[in-house]
Amino acid sequence: MTALSQLKCVACRGGDPKLTDGEINELYPLVSAWEIVEQDGILRLRQIFKFKNYTDALEFTNKVAAIAEEEDHHPQIVLEWGRVTVHWWTHVVKGLHKNDFIMAAKTDELIN
Repeated sequence: MTALSQLKCVACRGGDPKLTDGEINELYPLVSAWEIVEQDGILRLRQIFKFKNYTDALEFTNKVAAIAEEEDHHPQIVLEWGRVTVHWWTHVVKGLHKNDFIMAAKTDELIN
């Protein structure tokens, strides 16, 4: 399989299916630093990134925003002193889509 971070997101429409449990289990090992969490009945990928200070956390937040704009797929980002929490999920399917795993992998590359 091509590295997830090298793939491009595809536009989702209402009616597109969210990933099945089997598809999630296949993709998850490729982004295993992320947690799968459920919030408001919706599965999401979440990772908390830690930094030495607010400026470094803000710089990372801006990098995530840049790749989100490039791929037209946008996360929930919570910026705090020394910490950034990123959630990826696909609003239109109300759950996880392959795009979320692609973006999680791209987010990981910003750190590595």
